[in-house]
Amino acid sequence: MSQESVMEPLFFPGNPSFWYETLRVLGHIAYGGADFAEVATTAQRITPGDYDSWHDEWLATADRVAGQARDSLAGGHRVSARDGFLRASNYYRSAEFFLHGDSEDPRILHAYDASVDCFRQAAALLTPSVEPVRIPYEGTTLPGYLYRPAPAADDAGAAGTQATRRPTVVMFNGFDGTAEELYFFGAAAAVERGYTVLAFDGPGQPGTRHHQGLTFRPDWENVVTPVLDFASALPEVDPRRIAVLGVSMGGYLAPRAAAFDSRIAAVVALDGVYDLGDISTANLPMPREEAERRLRAPQDPELDAMLEAAMAASPTVKWAMEHGMFVMGAATPRAFAASYLDYHLRDGLAERIECPVLVCAGDDDGFFKGQPEKLYDHLECEKTLMVFTAAEGAAEHCQSGAQRLAMARVHDWLDDVLAERPAAVGPTAAH
Repeated sequence: MSQESVMEPLFFPGNPSFWYETLRVLGHIAYGGADFAEVATTAQRITPGDYDSWHDEWLATADRVAGQARDSLAGGHRVSARDGFLRASNYYRSAEFFLHGDSEDPRILHAYDASVDCFRQAAALLTPSVEPVRIPYEGTTLPGYLYRPAPAADDAGAAGTQATRRPTVVMFNGFDGTAEELYFFGAAAAVERGYTVLAFDGPGQPGTRHHQGLTFRPDWENVVTPVLDFASALPEVDPRRIAVLGVSMGGYLAPRAAAFDSRIAAVVALDGVYDLGDISTANLPMPREEAERRLRAPQDPELDAMLEAAMAASPTVKWAMEHGMFVMGAATPRAFAASYLDYHLRDGLAERIECPVLVCAGDDDGFFKGQPEKLYDHLECEKTLMVFTAAEGAAEHCQSGAQRLAMARVHDWLDDVLAERPAAVGPTAAH
């Protein structure tokens, strides 16, 4: 899992993991998730490659910014408090990012819970406010957020009328992102364009992994189906115009759900993923078939040693393996790599999708390079491949660092696609 970049790193040269995660934080400036100087001064204090240093410095910045936000709120300065809580939430998210090699590390929950708390305080101060929700799912619930756009001038205002039913984006993150981070990765952009948004954490994602012990599952349709049931019953949602947007590994999860649920009117894969088995076998010195067999074998000490050596040689591989074991519930690096083999759209799955699909691709994606094109090639529905380039400053994974540019193109596509679908009419349209 190399992550080389044509963009010259502003911080952490020679450490692509630390640089990309810093760029990710910087990218969220576009929607209020950071200030440049706060990021820069934090990065300058961090010892490159030192996970403890990364945590300590981001936590210190988050604590300071959150404290300032609380002071602003106590003084009645709601806008300043909102802005501070949004930034602090993103900084706390970053603080615990590299700690998942030890799932019992108390710093993980401390920073994660602080991130959620800050986001919820900001959410209450947004206009309109953002509502935390719990979505019924297999005997438990999934945490999420319901975003309502500001009422349009022609809205009738009565619950359940056509005027209140909006095109809706159901969105989720991927391998390592939070539902709270989705505010910066698409929710704010959608709301300001008049969409209702339902963002959530599914199994394996932070809100369920940290507090419920749920781990990822490849059959994501069984996650999205109850979420769509929940969404379709909301008076703010037009059930005929629900798009699903998945970020990063969500670029596999979203198309996977659409292959099985015809209620999905459009899919955005940001960025597209066709077969995660390609990722887990790419650097193994053997044919794919042999790699699969050995990854799934009850024992393979030689391959175990090979994976341990790869982790020792690459900070990116080390983090990916440790985090992957955490979110997949895998006991060993090899078990995690084997779990990836089940996450694919082969065997006719991509071909089952009937709604329009937008497949995004970064020219310099260091995680899933080539995967968007594979997904696009296998789709038989109406499809668009949207490539973001280095010349635009948008070539990185999920277009980090170019959020305004990326969100403009994504939502312009959604506007056009959903405008072609008939709107639901009347209070009974969701049934």
